Amino acid sequence: MLETHTTTATLVRTERGLTLAGTRITLYDILTYLKADWPPQLIQHWLNLTAQQMSDVLAYITTYSETVEAEYQQVVQRAEENRRYWEERNQERLTRRAHEPPKPGLEAVYAKLQARKASRDRQ
Repeated sequence: MLETHTTTATLVRTERGLTLAGTRITLYDILTYLKADWPPQLIQHWLNLTAQQMSDVLAYITTYSETVEAEYQQVVQRAEENRRYWEERNQERLTRRAHEPPKPGLEAVYAKLQARKASRDRQ
């Protein structure tokens, strides 16, 4: 993570990055909503923030915009890498499970499900 300076007691650096003090809400969560064109009042309401917390966050983003944006891009990239990893891992697991026989005692349920799928595909 990039080194940043916190100017208020509202934002603290944790292992998750810049976080609103006393919450699990990161600056990056708020920045994601702002980039999606959510109005600050809606973000404040949605995340149950005080007006002071929201104004401190907006002031911090404005003051350190270049640093915040660079760190945000790192967070987004890491999240995308995690998403791809788990998507691939789950796909492998689902592929393996699709080729396994049904569990003992569920053969009738499995046959009924296959019949419904076949009926739906014919329509």
